[in-house]
Amino acid sequence: MKIDSYKFGTIVINGQEYTSDVIIYHDRVDDSWWRNEEHRLIPSDIPDVMNAQPDILIIGTGYAGVLKVPKEIAGHIASHGIEVMIEKTPRAVELYNSFLGTKKYAIAALHLTC
Repeated sequence: MKIDSYKFGTIVINGQEYTSDVIIYHDRVDDSWWRNEEHRLIPSDIPDVMNAQPDILIIGTGYAGVLKVPKEIAGHIASHGIEVMIEKTPRAVELYNSFLGTKKYAIAALHLTC
């Protein structure tokens, strides 16, 4: 799944446009992703990600970085052997695309707005 473009509130993945937050797996896009605490990530927001056991989880915190990822959550993810990369969404998009075609299985959880 390649991210073709991103701008505030809109992302295009493999030619398909999305206007809601997404989780990008190697074979599908979950465009129904919503966090229980809206701008704060908690473990119950990403059970499918944890079950998919990626090598890397890239978290896009929004265009301006409003989504907060507490250190405990990043540590929880890392304790399962998953490398965690937390960046504002424009940079997270670049990072995700950089892993395409490599042996690393990356999943991106992207907040598209603020």
